[in-house]
Amino acid sequence: MHLYNLTLQPPSATTQAIVGNFSGARQQEIIVSHGTRLELLRPDPQTGKVSTVIATDVFGSIRSLAAFRLTGGTKDYAIVGSDSGRIVILDYDPKTAAFVKLHQETYGKSGARRIVPGQYLATDPKGRSVMISAMEKSKLVYILNRDAAANLTISSPLDAHKNSAIIHHIVGLDVGFENPMFAALEVDYSESDQDHTGEAFRRTEKMLTYYELDLGLNHVVRKWSEPTDPRANLLLQVPGGQLASSDKFDGPSGVLVCCENHIIYRHMDSPQHRVPIPRRNHPLEDPERGIIIVAAVMHKMKGAFFFLLQSEDGDLFKVTIEHEDEIVKSVKIKYFDTVPVAASLCILKSGFLFVASEFGNHYLYQFQKLGDDDNEPEFSSTSYPEYGMLNPSSPLPHAYFRPRPLDNLAVADEVESLDPIIDSKVLSKLPNSDTPQIFTACGRGARSTLRTLQHGLEVEESVSSDLPGIPNAVWTIKRTEDDAYDSYIILSFVNVTLVLSIGETIEEVQDTGFLSSAPTLAVQQVGHDALLQVHPGGIRHVLADGRVTEWKIPQGKNIVCATTNKRQVVIALSSAELVYFELDLEGQLNEYQDRKAMGSTVLALSIAEVPEGRQRTPFLAVGCEDQTVRVISLDPDTTLETISLQALTAPPSSICIADMLDASINKTQPTMFVNIGLQNGVLLRTVLDPTNGQLTDTRTRFLGTRPIKLIRVNIQRNPAILALSSRSWLNYTHQNLMHFTPLIFETFDYAWGFSAELSPEGLIGITGSTLRIFQIPKLGTKLKSDSLPLSYTPRKFITHPNNEYFYVIEGDHRVVGDAEAQRRIDDLKRKGKQVDEEVVNLPAEVFGRPRGLAGTWGSCIRVVDPIESKTVSLLHLDANECAFSLAIVPFSAKNNDLHLVVGTAVDTVVSPKSCSSGYLRTYKFVNDGAELELLHKTETDDVPLALLAFQGRLVAGVGKALRMYDIGKKKLLRKTENKTFGSAIISLETQGSRILVADMQESISFVAYKAPENRLLVFADDSQPRWISAFTMVDYNTVACGDRFGNVFINRLDSSVSDQVDDDPTGAGILHEKGQLMGAPHKTKLLCNFHVGDIITSIHKVAMVAGGREILLYTALHGTIGILVPFVSKEDVDFLSTLEQHMRTEHSSLVGRDHLSWRGYYTPVKAVVDGDLCETFASLTTQKQGGIASELDRTVGEVLKKLEQMRVTTSGF
Repeated sequence: MHLYNLTLQPPSATTQAIVGNFSGARQQEIIVSHGTRLELLRPDPQTGKVSTVIATDVFGSIRSLAAFRLTGGTKDYAIVGSDSGRIVILDYDPKTAAFVKLHQETYGKSGARRIVPGQYLATDPKGRSVMISAMEKSKLVYILNRDAAANLTISSPLDAHKNSAIIHHIVGLDVGFENPMFAALEVDYSESDQDHTGEAFRRTEKMLTYYELDLGLNHVVRKWSEPTDPRANLLLQVPGGQLASSDKFDGPSGVLVCCENHIIYRHMDSPQHRVPIPRRNHPLEDPERGIIIVAAVMHKMKGAFFFLLQSEDGDLFKVTIEHEDEIVKSVKIKYFDTVPVAASLCILKSGFLFVASEFGNHYLYQFQKLGDDDNEPEFSSTSYPEYGMLNPSSPLPHAYFRPRPLDNLAVADEVESLDPIIDSKVLSKLPNSDTPQIFTACGRGARSTLRTLQHGLEVEESVSSDLPGIPNAVWTIKRTEDDAYDSYIILSFVNVTLVLSIGETIEEVQDTGFLSSAPTLAVQQVGHDALLQVHPGGIRHVLADGRVTEWKIPQGKNIVCATTNKRQVVIALSSAELVYFELDLEGQLNEYQDRKAMGSTVLALSIAEVPEGRQRTPFLAVGCEDQTVRVISLDPDTTLETISLQALTAPPSSICIADMLDASINKTQPTMFVNIGLQNGVLLRTVLDPTNGQLTDTRTRFLGTRPIKLIRVNIQRNPAILALSSRSWLNYTHQNLMHFTPLIFETFDYAWGFSAELSPEGLIGITGSTLRIFQIPKLGTKLKSDSLPLSYTPRKFITHPNNEYFYVIEGDHRVVGDAEAQRRIDDLKRKGKQVDEEVVNLPAEVFGRPRGLAGTWGSCIRVVDPIESKTVSLLHLDANECAFSLAIVPFSAKNNDLHLVVGTAVDTVVSPKSCSSGYLRTYKFVNDGAELELLHKTETDDVPLALLAFQGRLVAGVGKALRMYDIGKKKLLRKTENKTFGSAIISLETQGSRILVADMQESISFVAYKAPENRLLVFADDSQPRWISAFTMVDYNTVACGDRFGNVFINRLDSSVSDQVDDDPTGAGILHEKGQLMGAPHKTKLLCNFHVGDIITSIHKVAMVAGGREILLYTALHGTIGILVPFVSKEDVDFLSTLEQHMRTEHSSLVGRDHLSWRGYYTPVKAVVDGDLCETFASLTTQKQGGIASELDRTVGEVLKKLEQMRVTTSGF
């Protein structure tokens, strides 16, 4: 077995974000790291919308990011710390729209190791040096400078190692132009290591250490080291240094040390200031709970600066420092606003705050004000004795604030993110959709969602109006070529034409000079200010002054089709003749003296737009009933001569020639494509050679069941093509590459571009007798997502075999459930305490639910209708009970009636794992499955993490035991069990009398159920211990799994062993066989292995395309959705694996990671080709593409066609 791995949806979790002028323009951009990808975002200061400029896979793991700028420079560079053992400096080149590697310096081994730097990065604010540090011991400093040609240079590394030190955080100090200094939070563990009593461990101090880079002597010294708070976790740079123009200081320099419950200002030789972190004034807030800062950002303005710090509840605090030159007078802190918990915060100079959320969607907020003049209580270090440092080891008195909705910030934009995907299903549930949808349970806590992902572009409808009949075509037209917007809408019916004028309102007009008593075939604005209408009886040329010149057709003939542009008109008569007209310089239409006889009825015609600065376009494409397409010359010397011909498999229904940019074919200028739609719903895309008119590089694609109509439109000022069949598709260019995506909307009968003041980039279409004006807001997205909010983190969900509903279990640890919270508040009210109702009723999806102690849970079971996207019913579990697993079981003892069994546990503590008791709750379906009724609860001794229906009974993984239950009157009855598993059972699958058991740490075991002896026998397992996170059976003997380290692999059991076990009725043979390697008697064989770089949470065997082959689709924690496609032929395997080898040498990783070792991180890669790497072939230079293609004995077009075919035929993307 050989597989081809393709990512359909790249990871959307953001681990870090940095801001800077990366393109060298005045506008600021944001670079975000998605773990294995880098993305450059550009927020528009006018509209506040965030757009992606470029996103690239780095084929490595990004551990840290920092932006820096050389002194006096105008452009920022990005420094990347990764698992490659190299420091990399990237520059964004706007000309090629790509990241360029300026420097790559090797300093250590690859892999994310404890003592290899790369985990932390800190830069000197003046851009003179950078420190890169490991978790332990190693710190390296590089000096950055420029050479005579103003290019960036990097020095050899200078080490600042300290043995036996654990590093918690590092930051660059702002010291102006003094020697660069770095601050680090370090803990020395050398004494604790030697002392077995644990006394030294309790005495260990956390040190704040300053390292100075002496630029004169070119080495690093430890300047200063003092103990600080043992719970310190984050350092923040405080501005400092003298201004160049005056003696004033930017700030006091030094650092803010963020600790649990308080913040300390520290600097060498200056007094410390300490302020408490305010807590929420909530009746259910636990006063003992510590609060830490998880994200922070400092922003400098002219003559001032402030910090925004975020606590783990999502509350933002504004910290300001009052200072006189270098002396700090006070540190002040106040509540600012509440936003989702961020992995990174970025403040832009244009007045925006970018919140890269830890989980869920990312947000761009606009500052409404800076919270200076509100009446929010402010806490200052001067209010406490000795600036809060009288007794540093004892806590400060609690400070409280009242949480409230957003006041200082307003949401400007939201960036979709699927992170984290916890479970998913692939099903075709939605009406009138011929491809399956991906349903994903995403998110964490109260911001969780159940999302429906459909392949296609989102359509925003702005107008929908009913028409008097069913039109067969629609056009829009400008009055003169200089008009900004369209003036008329023309609708053609069976025997009339309706003209509507576009103004304040849309109304019918009669005086346009158009013939209204016949249908229309084509409409065009020609010359400078004239209009043209083609109808079956002739051509009307309406001049600006209202005069009409008419060309009538010969007796007994009529016009069957026409194509037009600004200066040319071609019509086809029913006698299979072509008539060609061209506009002369006076604006008159002149007919060419000869007519071209085609010999077969003409079904479709197309000419391209007139190129800039030209008189005409030289090519005409004609599709005839004899299943051919001919390219005919319109050049003055060879007018109406046939240049080339292409045979088709069915009669053409529509043709469209368009010049579109596709960087994989030509990077510098648009390519002329001839798109041919056939009557059987197949689209052919061929390239028209502009020099000799030959058709080359044909690609085919099945669009739907109806004959195709092709329309040329403009989308975001670039040419695009709408292809209408039983689904509507859009062919467009995005980030210089060609995309072909369906529109998620009703089927259009006809459509055209539409430009008016309200929607300058709109489209107009007809569906039946309805006229719709719409636009496509987000290009480049492959999946449209609709979300339904959930209460807690979703754990699992399943589908009902007979109805449309989903059953979702949700649960959150250390969270007070809704029912319990209400009970506690009622208690407080009974005791006569004052309860602030406004604070209690704040929305949980923004502010979260009240936090509880370890062992408290909030949980519920939800019934969802995915078609209507609504919750049908909701069952809350109380008394710290949380649901962990569920299954729908047809119990044979109850006439195969379906029951829902939910595995729950009470007072579960996650680490070390324990629970007071587990339960199997059995529910009956009421009201067609819309509601659940509890039958009974069965107690278990551990957490049931996996349930499965098996032969009319229930199989449950309860802790480390596999048990079989049958239904009884008062509870479930245990029938048999097997306790030989090494760790907790997390997932189960079945085929026949075989059960596959996924063990948390010991990979997959094959279990046979032998009914005569009532035994569950393990007969095969894996030779490697794998930490399974998800798996599915590919066939009776083969299993595809994902593990916790980001690998996907396939194991197969030998078919002879499988048959031998099936033929043994009692299982006596298995019992007496000798176990291998401390396990089962038989072992599975590893067929394929591949490192995805993201933890796989579900795998499905599905067909994504109607009539396509089955593939494996997986979803992963960070929002990745990918597929594994089985190869059909040996030839494809050889071709693509050779291409992959070439790409490994040509396309080096942006972070300097070796591709082969990245994809074989834990186990060497086996029998899987990396499709993501192969697809970067399109972005190589033309020269490199040609070199690789010739090595493969193919043309560049053939390689690209093969790659496109692998993607399209298996995923439809």
